Amino acid sequence: MRSAGPGPAALAIGELSRRTGVNIETIRYYERINMMPHPPRTSSGRRVYGEVETRTLAFIRRARQLGFTLDEIRALLALSAKHGREACAEVRELAADHLEDVRAKIADLRAMARVLADAVRRCDEGESARCPLIDSLSRS
Repeated sequence: MRSAGPGPAALAIGELSRRTGVNIETIRYYERINMMPHPPRTSSGRRVYGEVETRTLAFIRRARQLGFTLDEIRALLALSAKHGREACAEVRELAADHLEDVRAKIADLRAMARVLADAVRRCDEGESARCPLIDSLSRS
């Protein structure tokens, strides 16, 4: 991805952070792990960012919010550079796999909610001289 070099459209890292809602240290981390291209620097060494970096960072932030891993996001970014049905099919496959994982996590969370609700109910009802929640957590 090409950067907008220094100039009127160039953003400092703080402004990029503000516009995208991504912490400055997270931006630097994404650069270190090559999720984002290393930006050009001014003669004084200050990083400068443009529209490409802003869009890329917004993409990463949104994908993270949806629960994609960094490796999945890296794959999505690579696919975003491609065009056509093949790229779309690969994106769809990645998203379908992720959706399956999300649904499995939801099922696990629902099961956990049932166990916790039962333990809280037993606490409220005073069914045991011992703490039902501690007993539930102590079982193997």
